[in-house]
Amino acid sequence: MVGVLDTEGACAEWAFPARPNAVRTARHAVRDTLHAWGLDEVSDVSVLLVSELVTNSLMYASGPIGVRLVRLDTPGALAGTAGTTHAVLRVEVSDPLPDPPRERAAGPDDEGGRGIQLVACSAQRWGTRRGKSGKTVWFELALPG
Repeated sequence: MVGVLDTEGACAEWAFPARPNAVRTARHAVRDTLHAWGLDEVSDVSVLLVSELVTNSLMYASGPIGVRLVRLDTPGALAGTAGTTHAVLRVEVSDPLPDPPRERAAGPDDEGGRGIQLVACSAQRWGTRRGKSGKTVWFELALPG
């Protein structure tokens, strides 16, 4: 891990070098943080999706990989119920490659190509945005309560 940038409050952020152990280290950091926040209900799916996105970053980018967790309250209109707010977990994975990921149609015998499909099917919302030096792929999961 290059460094823990923040793990206090409603946000946790790390930077990992683009090395094969980044996936394992990111999984542990996310799982440990979600456990500390009492969010074990979303831990497994969060860890799976972070693993997929960090793996994608490792395959295509050569610079540091950022992972960020943020607990948010979203207006009801975003979550489908006007006039209320819903708690969500936003997870972001950033890398220095500006190209957004592409959803591919993986065949039954393909070893890869399902990461973005998993994100799209598992997350409440997801997307990408360009940054000053690269891109961020993010997803949101509804929090219980």
